[in-house]
Amino acid sequence: MAQVELVMPKMGESIIEATILNWVKRVGDAVEVDDTVLEIATDKVDSEVPSPVAGTIREIRFEVDSTVAVGEVIALIETEAGAEVEASPAVAPAAVQEETPDSPPATTPEAEANTAPAPRRETDAENEPGTPEKSENGRFYSPLVRTIAEKEGIGQAELDQIPGTGNGGRVNKSDIQAYLRRRDNRFITGPGKAAPTVGTPATTLPPPPPVAPAGSLASGSSDEIIEMDRMRKLIADHMVDSKRTSPHVTSFIEVDVTDIVNWREGIKQDFQQKHGEKITYTPIFIEAVAKAIKDFPLVNVSVDGTRIIKKADINVGMAAALPSGNLIVPVIRNADRLNLMGLTKQVNDLAARARQNKLKPEEIRDGTFTVTNVGTFGNVMGTPIINQPQVAILAVGAIRKKPAVVETEYGDLIAVRQMMFMSLSYDHRVVDGFLGGSFLRRIGDYLEAFDPQRTDV
Repeated sequence: MAQVELVMPKMGESIIEATILNWVKRVGDAVEVDDTVLEIATDKVDSEVPSPVAGTIREIRFEVDSTVAVGEVIALIETEAGAEVEASPAVAPAAVQEETPDSPPATTPEAEANTAPAPRRETDAENEPGTPEKSENGRFYSPLVRTIAEKEGIGQAELDQIPGTGNGGRVNKSDIQAYLRRRDNRFITGPGKAAPTVGTPATTLPPPPPVAPAGSLASGSSDEIIEMDRMRKLIADHMVDSKRTSPHVTSFIEVDVTDIVNWREGIKQDFQQKHGEKITYTPIFIEAVAKAIKDFPLVNVSVDGTRIIKKADINVGMAAALPSGNLIVPVIRNADRLNLMGLTKQVNDLAARARQNKLKPEEIRDGTFTVTNVGTFGNVMGTPIINQPQVAILAVGAIRKKPAVVETEYGDLIAVRQMMFMSLSYDHRVVDGFLGGSFLRRIGDYLEAFDPQRTDV
């Protein structure tokens, strides 16, 4: 018999670990080539890991909710001796160990390490090689935690005081980041007090405030306590980080989209029959955004310290709702190079696969601007939070019939028009009111200039 090692696949250049969500197959289950063995999650996207061979699951080395480094062996699959082994594209090439009744298993150090590793329970990534280091009080810290502590000037005494939520009370990445946020709040000073200067040793800071243990928050006997799922935790951290990073400013305009509504209503049935695609308002909005970005390229930037990085590509993200109620932002790359048909296909494909958890990691990264449609919830306007490291995000509201003043050659008239609010939240570090307001108005101008006789789709 032969044993094939199933390893944690690399799900993207920046991905160094993944969390096991669910084992679809169990020990003793038979698998065929490309059968899903387990479901995993990264900080980017959820994915399925297929089997590279046909055989039987002989060993599972990590439990559900374990965080495993890329390339680490997570299971062993037993196959027929001499069977041809081809690695699945999602799985790194597997090592094969031949076993016969007459020959004992290999006992090289590498083989021993591969056959009996201790399941890792640490929930934060170890970005550099090595094992967790032990402090004088017997507490373990991963290399990643020690790297963050060193970078932030946290001494050993202070590090030992940080409450840990990991296995056995270990401090993981989220614990030390939460502590740093609390510590930063202590730099607010009152009259006659000086804020600590850069380079002040962290060990001179007052001890951190006590952290209430989980479940200690007062609640009524009939209250329901719901634990955040993994994605909600990631979204929460991302939103808090964005607010801490960028001073948000939001501008609003109202847009007359009557011509767009009438055009879509007139062509949507023929469009679907001819092209096999439903046309929504989203690709029309993205088309206008891409045009406006070309007019105002300094909205298509990110910030690195005191440097402004102007992006060469216009990659527009679109917020999509998942069945769980969470949001994900797939990215339409080079949106300015696509016509309305190309944008429609991209929008429909990404939205459908987002709902099915079928997005690839590369499809939700490298966005340079984001559009969110709060109108799908029946909201007329919103103040969205910037999707870091971008510097602006557009929210489009619900389209409503309203009385509006219409200018004609015979004078001003009151007419029923299809009106929509749009809002732009932008990073005031690099986008001031003139740039942000002008950019938003330009998007509205493109929408109001939409040709109701348009045929180039």
